[in-house]
Amino acid sequence: MRPERSPESSAVRQWRVPPVLPVAKLVGAAALLGLGFLFADGDVVRLVLAATAAVGLLGWAARDLLAPVRLAVDPAGVTVIRGFAGRRRLAWGDVEAITVDRRPRLGLTNDVLEIDAGESLHLFGRYDLNAPPEDVAEALRAARPEPS
Repeated sequence: MRPERSPESSAVRQWRVPPVLPVAKLVGAAALLGLGFLFADGDVVRLVLAATAAVGLLGWAARDLLAPVRLAVDPAGVTVIRGFAGRRRLAWGDVEAITVDRRPRLGLTNDVLEIDAGESLHLFGRYDLNAPPEDVAEALRAARPEPS
């Protein structure tokens, strides 16, 4: 998948959560509530557990809706998501390394983009970027100006 370009500047590239992901989380939250009511049989504990899990999914979906752009790059540096829906700007001088960590897990290979900014490490998976982390790492390295 290609990263989205901002209409303001062709030099700005953004990577965001796939649009279907928050929808799936909202549907999952509704399904949990429905199953909680269906199988509660008067048991308050079951209903509270289902509602708690649904609220967790709703919060996770809210983050995807409030801050869908996880990573952006321009000639001056990189903007990463910070906390629930905040942003942190990293100048190119602050970025020490851009790597992709590939590990096998549960029979599948998991790729994670790592942006090392010295005192902070920013991690992004495929579903954070809606693109393979290796492709995003190549785009970031290409956007980084040559050291003088």
